[in-house]
Amino acid sequence: MNANYFLAAFGLYIVLLIGIGWFFSRRAQDSDDFLLAGRGLPVFLTIGTTVATMVGTGSSMGAVGFGYANGWVGALYGFGGAVGILLLGLLFAPVRAQRFATMSEELASYVGDHLLVKKTVAVLILLACVGWLGAHILGGSLYLSWVSGIDLQLAKLLVALGFGIFVVIGGYHAVVWTDTLQAIVLFVGFLLMAGFAVDQVGGWNTMVGAWSYSGAYSEASGETSALATSRESGRLLPGISLAAVIAVGVLATPSFRQRIYSGRSVQSVRRSFYVSGGVYLLFSLVPAIIGICAFLLNPALENRNYAFPYLALEVLPLGVGVLVLLAGLSATMSSASSDAIAGVSVLVRDLRAQSVAETVTQSRIGLLLVIGVALALALLSDDLIGYISKMISTVMSGLFVCGLLGRFWSRFTWQGAMAAIIAGSFASLGVMGWFNVFWGNPVLPAVLTALLAGGLVSVMTAPTGTGAEASTRAEREIKLDAR
Repeated sequence: MNANYFLAAFGLYIVLLIGIGWFFSRRAQDSDDFLLAGRGLPVFLTIGTTVATMVGTGSSMGAVGFGYANGWVGALYGFGGAVGILLLGLLFAPVRAQRFATMSEELASYVGDHLLVKKTVAVLILLACVGWLGAHILGGSLYLSWVSGIDLQLAKLLVALGFGIFVVIGGYHAVVWTDTLQAIVLFVGFLLMAGFAVDQVGGWNTMVGAWSYSGAYSEASGETSALATSRESGRLLPGISLAAVIAVGVLATPSFRQRIYSGRSVQSVRRSFYVSGGVYLLFSLVPAIIGICAFLLNPALENRNYAFPYLALEVLPLGVGVLVLLAGLSATMSSASSDAIAGVSVLVRDLRAQSVAETVTQSRIGLLLVIGVALALALLSDDLIGYISKMISTVMSGLFVCGLLGRFWSRFTWQGAMAAIIAGSFASLGVMGWFNVFWGNPVLPAVLTALLAGGLVSVMTAPTGTGAEASTRAEREIKLDAR
């Protein structure tokens, strides 16, 4: 494929997204409009933005690359994400009734709105959003660099500018509408790629048989090919850890909480998450299929993250290839735009409170700052799955435990919340230092350590009295939801 065709299509696509952002910028009258789309998103928009974010950088670059190296294990990425979004709808959709604006507000409410907990969680959430943004910039830049031949660092800059402009202009209204548009592009592109790739390797039966034969040959011959190495690394525990880290990421990622806070009602949020989780569960095999086909066609790629754009460039017809590559960049930009909004919500509301009249302007400035820091982080990394796994395990394991214990355990205290956050981070760092090969990634020991620390410290400290109130409130929400 001539790179100029793709660059021209990409440029037109960005112009379209900027136009959408400009159109919806006229609706941004206050903070709820700009950051939460007025708290009135209908079901179809919540589904569109959720699916687009889930079928994001990890599913395209990360999961396809993981499938290239590990075969069917690549489907665990999608399975973990589907489980996470289904549990999020089941367990946390009722918090929509409380009209929270940020995840730090929600978690702090479980322990009496303790200021230290709120500020600590806000800082961690900002770090998580910046971390996710860095992952999306990294994934998109790998596409752009591979396709166009431009320097990887320059590609990271262009990707950051590509999604940053329309988000800064249009706010969350622009995000949800562009996400919905990009969700359509994503699914059409991914399904077309899977179909063409399977056809190129000789059909479904040929693909399954060739993959099994290649793995057996590599192991029998003692070769240290990518496949042989992947079979060794694809043990059960690392596979479970991969699914778990993605599920925990969904349950603790601020951008998914943003969908809850911006939804029209508890019922609409829950229905949207159930549909999104079901769709993503069906989709989970697609990245693994694409990765396997890419390996069979070219087992010598220098970077497994290039498996997706390799097929688009070398296998697909020109028009289909351009659409698929746009789908890949759509995955990056849809995910990045949501995390940017979630990050700046915390920055404006919890770390630098402003009046309503000032919030839209301050939010736009905050977006520029958040995207700039994320770009700086992305310039320092090139391993997508490793980047995501380490960031989730270290920053978000404690947040996941705080949300779970705070919502469903009346005895949870602010001291327990701080202990869970600190213990989860230190456990993750310790595992990365000494036991990462055994576990695959640190999420399981980090979550277990955070649960143990949060529970023990809560039992040993005096209750604040708000845990029981939170529990009663949660029960009331469920009763209202049932009506």
